[in-house]
Amino acid sequence: MNDSWVENVARATELRRELHRRPELAWAEHTTAAAVRAELDAIGLAWRACADTGTVVRLAPQAPGRHVALRADLDGMPIHEATGLPYASTIEGVMHACGHDGHTAALLAAARWLHAHESALPGPVTLLFQPAEEGGHGARGMIADGALDGVDVVFGWHNWPGLPLGRALCPDGPVMSANGTFEVELVGRGGHASQPEATRDPVLAAAAVVVALQQVVARRTSPAQAAVVAVTSLHAASAATVTPDTASLAGSVRAADDEARTRIFRLIDEIARATATAHGVRAEVETTVRYGATVNHPGPATELRERLTTVLGAGWPEPAAATPVLASEDFSYYLQRIPGAFTLLGSGTTAPLHSAEYDFDDALLDPAARLLVGLAGAPEPP
Repeated sequence: MNDSWVENVARATELRRELHRRPELAWAEHTTAAAVRAELDAIGLAWRACADTGTVVRLAPQAPGRHVALRADLDGMPIHEATGLPYASTIEGVMHACGHDGHTAALLAAARWLHAHESALPGPVTLLFQPAEEGGHGARGMIADGALDGVDVVFGWHNWPGLPLGRALCPDGPVMSANGTFEVELVGRGGHASQPEATRDPVLAAAAVVVALQQVVARRTSPAQAAVVAVTSLHAASAATVTPDTASLAGSVRAADDEARTRIFRLIDEIARATATAHGVRAEVETTVRYGATVNHPGPATELRERLTTVLGAGWPEPAAATPVLASEDFSYYLQRIPGAFTLLGSGTTAPLHSAEYDFDDALLDPAARLLVGLAGAPEPP
C-alpha cells in the first residue's frame, strides 16, 4: 500500500469523525452538505446541489462505457449519544447512530482516488451524497432532481454490526425488507370505572387487539417468510377511576417484499376491526407505506459479489445470516428505477444500529472505499 492510499484513508477517518461531531437530521444536513462540498472542492471535483442538501458529482462524463452511480447517505438520528468518545456528537439529542458519517467518508475517499484516475475510467461515474435516508425519502427526492439521469447501474452499501468484520451479505433479490406503519384507534364510550356495564371499554379492546395482532406472524404467515408486526406504542390517557372514550395503538411492519407487506396490512385491518367489534367498540385503522423492499438485480449483484471477493477475499459470504434482513432502506427507490445492487458489510462494532452506544467502525473505511473504486472501474488501489 503506498502513501497516497494510506493518506486517503487517514483523511477519510479524520473526516468521518468530524462529521460524527456535528450530526444533522433528515433534510437539515446543511453543515454536513457544506463539509462534503468543501472536501470535493479540495479534491478538485465539480459538484451540483441536488434535492437541497444532497450533492451530485459526475466524473468522466465523455467516457464511452457504462455509467455507474455510487451512493452514500448523510443524515443522523434523534438519539442522545452515550458513547463517551472524544469525537462524540456535540449536537444535543442528535447523533450518527446508523453510520452515515462512515458511508459519506468512504465515498469521499473513493472520490479522491477516482479523480486522480479519471482518465482511466471506462465510463461515466456519478457520486450521490444523499440526504434524508432515515424516513425522509431522500432517494426519491434525489431521483426527482435528476440524480439518476443517464445512469445505467447503481451500487450502494451499509455497515452491518450483526456481521463480523470481513463478512458481507449480497444476495440476488431482496436484501432488505419493505416496511410500513399502522395506527389503530379504538372508539368506545367512557364512564365511571365502577359501572363497566355502562361503558364500552376501549382500553380492554386495545389490549385485546395487541394480543390478537400477534397471530399475523405466528399463525397467518408462513414460518419460511420473514415478517415482523410490532406494536410499539399504546395510549389511553385517563384518570384512575375513569374509563376513557378512546384508546390508540401504533406499530411497525416489516416484510420480505411489497406484496407481503400489503397482505399484512390487510390482516391488521381485518383483525383489529373484528376484535373491536367483539368488545363492543369501533376500530379506525390507518396503514402507511414507508420504504419498499431493497431488491438486488441479479447481474449487478453478481458483479458486486465479485468485487467483494477481490476486496475481502473468498471467505466473505456469511452462510449463517438469512436475507432479507428486516431493516429497510430508501436505496430501494434507486433499484425500482434502474438496475443495481446493495450489500451489507460486516462491522467490528458491538452496539447495534440506532443505539445510543453505536459508533461506526473506522476499519471499514479502507475496504468500503476500495469496493466503490472497483465498482467504478478505476485502477485498484495498492
